Amino acid sequence: MTDAVDRLWAAVVDGDPYAAGDVVLDAHESGMALEDVLLDVIGAVQRRVGMEWAANRLSVAQEHAATAINDRTITVLSQAYPRPTAHRGRVTVACVDGEWHALPARLLAEVLTLRGLRVDYLGAQVPTPHLITHLHRTGPDAVALSSSIATRLPTAHATITACQATGTPVFAGGAAFGPDGRYATLLGADAWAPDARAAADRLTVGPLPRPGVGVTALDLLPHLADQEYTMVSRTAAQLVKAVFTGLDERYPAMRAYTEVQRSRAAEDIAHIVEFLSTALYIDDDELFAGFIGWTGDILAARGVPAASLTPTLDLLHGELRDFPRAVRLLAAARDRLTATLDQGRPA
Repeated sequence: MTDAVDRLWAAVVDGDPYAAGDVVLDAHESGMALEDVLLDVIGAVQRRVGMEWAANRLSVAQEHAATAINDRTITVLSQAYPRPTAHRGRVTVACVDGEWHALPARLLAEVLTLRGLRVDYLGAQVPTPHLITHLHRTGPDAVALSSSIATRLPTAHATITACQATGTPVFAGGAAFGPDGRYATLLGADAWAPDARAAADRLTVGPLPRPGVGVTALDLLPHLADQEYTMVSRTAAQLVKAVFTGLDERYPAMRAYTEVQRSRAAEDIAHIVEFLSTALYIDDDELFAGFIGWTGDILAARGVPAASLTPTLDLLHGELRDFPRAVRLLAAARDRLTATLDQGRPA
C-alpha cells in the first residue's frame, strides 16, 4: 500500500493523470480491494496534497491540478470494474452550498456504491432548494451531507433542517463538523462519522431513524437570540474595511506591501471575520481560536510573521467591544496566539 501511495503521489506531483490511473489500476490488480484503493491510496494522497499546500510546498494551482488528477483516478477506477447491484436502499450524497471540496464526498459515494447502495452523487456546492427538489423527486433513505470548511456551518444548519422537513434523515461528515462531530450534533444532524469507511459502515447497517419535526434554530442554538451573529455577518464588509485601515497605523510593515500583498491581506482579514461570525453562530471558542492558530502557521510558512495577527484581533476587539460573546471569542483567540508566539521564541 505504501508503494502505491508513493507512486500516486509522484504522478500527482508530476501532473501526469495517465500514470496516476495506471497506479490505481495496478494496485487493485495486485490484490488491493477497490474500497482500499479509494480510501487508503487516493484518499491518503489527497490528504497529503492539503498538508503540502498548507506548508507552502504546493501552490494553489498545483493543489487544484493534483485534486483534479485524483478525481480523474476515481473515474478510471470506477469505469474499469463492474459495479455491484444496488440492494441496500438509496442515499443522496451532496456538498453544502458554497463547499467546493467535493473529493471527500465523491469518495464516500463510490464506497457506498461498492457496498450495494444506490447513490445519487450531486457533487460540490449544491444549493439547498435544488437539493430539496431532488429529495422530493427521489425519496432517498438518507442524505449524506459533506462540508470541509467550517464557515459553511450556518448554511449546513439550514440545509439539515430543510432536508429533515422532508422526512429525510441527514448524515453529516467532513472536517467542518469537528473532529468528534460536535457541530453535527449541535446542528441537529441525525448521524455523523469521522470518515468515509465509518459512514459506509453505519449506512449499510440499516436505515437511519426518521427525523423529528418542529425543532427551531433557537431550540438548538439559544444564544442566537442576542443577534451578535446577525450583526457581525451583516456588517462583515465594514469590519474588514475598518480593520484594514487600522492596520496601516498599527502594523507599519504593511505600508511597504505591494498591491498584491495588500489584496491578500484584505482577503485574510475577510476570512478572519467570516470565521468569527461562524464561531458566534455555534458559540464555540475553540473553532475561532483554532482557526487563528492555523492561520498563524499558514502565514509563517509563507514568510509572514504570525505576530501580524495580533493587531488584527485587537482592532476587531475595538470594533466589537459592545458584543460580549465576540469579545470573549477574540480574547480566547488572542491568548492562543500569544501562547503560540511565546513557544516559538528562542530562549
